[in-house]
Amino acid sequence: MSLPAVEAFRTTSGAGIYRLPLEVFPGFWGYAHLVIAGEYVLLVDAGSGFGSSNEHLEAGLEAVRRDHDDRARWERLTHIVISHGHIDHFGGLPYVRERSGAPIVVHELDLRVLTDYEQRLRIVAGRLREFLGEAGVGEEEAEAVMSLYLLNKHLFTSIPVEISLTSSENLLGPIGVLHVPGHCPGQIVLRVDDVLLTADHILPHTSPHQSPERLSLYTGLGHYLESLERVLAWAGEARLGLGGHEGPITDLRGRVRAIQRLHGERLSRILDLCAEPRTIAEVCRHLFPGVSGYHVLLALEETGAHIEYLATRGRISVENLDELESGATTAIRYRRHAGPLPVRPFLGLVGVKAAEGAIAVNPDRPLQRTPGSTAGRGSDRDPI
Repeated sequence: MSLPAVEAFRTTSGAGIYRLPLEVFPGFWGYAHLVIAGEYVLLVDAGSGFGSSNEHLEAGLEAVRRDHDDRARWERLTHIVISHGHIDHFGGLPYVRERSGAPIVVHELDLRVLTDYEQRLRIVAGRLREFLGEAGVGEEEAEAVMSLYLLNKHLFTSIPVEISLTSSENLLGPIGVLHVPGHCPGQIVLRVDDVLLTADHILPHTSPHQSPERLSLYTGLGHYLESLERVLAWAGEARLGLGGHEGPITDLRGRVRAIQRLHGERLSRILDLCAEPRTIAEVCRHLFPGVSGYHVLLALEETGAHIEYLATRGRISVENLDELESGATTAIRYRRHAGPLPVRPFLGLVGVKAAEGAIAVNPDRPLQRTPGSTAGRGSDRDPI
């Protein structure tokens, strides 16, 4: 397959935004973005560093220099911004750092993903093993899932970061930055006049992958849904969204509402399933039948995020509490709460009926096939 062309966009003030297509994993494509606004030249994300990703990044910069703006050079970069701590967005940093001395910028909640990568990998891997056991995944399958999770993780090592963003709202010159945790703890969205760089917070076709907060603080469905509302209020009159994968988003508000509806419908479906006691693994098999390979982990995390959301809000309860007191890892069974539910159980999920109503699942470009992603491998599927 030939490399797709670089797309160019112009904002109301004349800033240039250039989408650099990268094959971040075999068959899975993403984008780095080059933003040129006055004296500021930002590279937003660095690709995975795997396969042809670095080569594609170079080709994208060359195309911008040739066709649009001669400042698309390593030595002209003023900042290297990482939108969030998933490896298809930061894995190319060693390659970039060899060519540019521009400061690396990341939100403080993803700082240690870059600066203490090995330590955090070990911590999250330990939490993931516990999660799989409590989810009711058998030992053999759990080992297979862990092997897939750890595959290629050793290819990246810690790297220094010069700037960590500490506020919920920040400015990089004329460019606004908003912290939107959920898909990733340090997920950020950038605003350049009337254009948003939504990274993996909002995608045009795929509902970004969610994992339970017990794996990593500031992930979880609750944080994500709150962040969706926050970005709408902050976006103002933005006319266009450019995500880390897939095409442009021309109706940002409509896309957010569609994502909210999907999660509300999935929550209602889980409540129906939990009329009888079920583990996360059992619920997962109903929501995402037929998944295999890495998709098994994605489906389990997605299911776990929704069950965690319901449990923390008192919609479901642990059925086998006595078994958990033994101290050994035990598969937890959840049952729909026996008491009355609020009339509006999922506040903030626009257009969602009460949970006790029968709502058909709308897969929204079927997530049964690939939860949180449309193809191959990628950050939407990677809990670190």
